[in-house]
Amino acid sequence: MSESHAPSLDGRVFKSVANDEGGDVGDDTYFWFDQSDDLLHATYRGGTVRLGHLVGRHLGDTLDFRYSHVTEDGTTATGHSTDRIERLEDGRLRLHEDWSWDSKPGSGTSVLEELTDEERAELAPSPALFGER
Repeated sequence: MSESHAPSLDGRVFKSVANDEGGDVGDDTYFWFDQSDDLLHATYRGGTVRLGHLVGRHLGDTLDFRYSHVTEDGTTATGHSTDRIERLEDGRLRLHEDWSWDSKPGSGTSVLEELTDEERAELAPSPALFGER
């Protein structure tokens, strides 16, 4: 995927579909992405992740970002990930991640897959972080 044809992640929602042992993200963790130019941000939560954020850059068919989250047991964790973007036959995106912890030992791979329109319709909107302000 060339840089000029790299799809924006803005407004897309992804779900974890695979994760190596040692990762905190599970099959009930969802990611809500925002992107402006090459900058990207996502809020994620679900499963053992109570609240997480990632921030980084979209570089052609690659994402490079740092992530930080709090788990349900109150543990904080940080790390780095490099993702390769794959476009599926139906037009959705799949992210192949190589991640490593900064806050503890360990590394691995994960796969995030964009939700279908039907899945997205059943999912609550992007979570309000701390309720109405």
